[in-house]
Amino acid sequence: MDQMGLFETQEKEAFEPLASRMRPRTLDEFVGQEHLLGKNKLLYCLIENDQVSSMIFWGPPGVGKTTLTYRRQRELSDLP
Repeated sequence: MDQMGLFETQEKEAFEPLASRMRPRTLDEFVGQEHLLGKNKLLYCLIENDQVSSMIFWGPPGVGKTTLTYRRQRELSDLP
């Protein structure tokens, strides 16, 4: 039986920044922006039905612009 050392990890995720590990992985995990990302709302339906052509996200830090973009990129490139 092998034991891991104090600083050894088995997963790549352990080296990712906390913000990356805490990002929502699905649209349902997003908090806030219900007027856009709520069930049956405009942006939610566009993303789920793969009808997004191009968009410009603008707004203050922390509202989910980068997270939404990363989620869409993972979906298109079949990344985990």
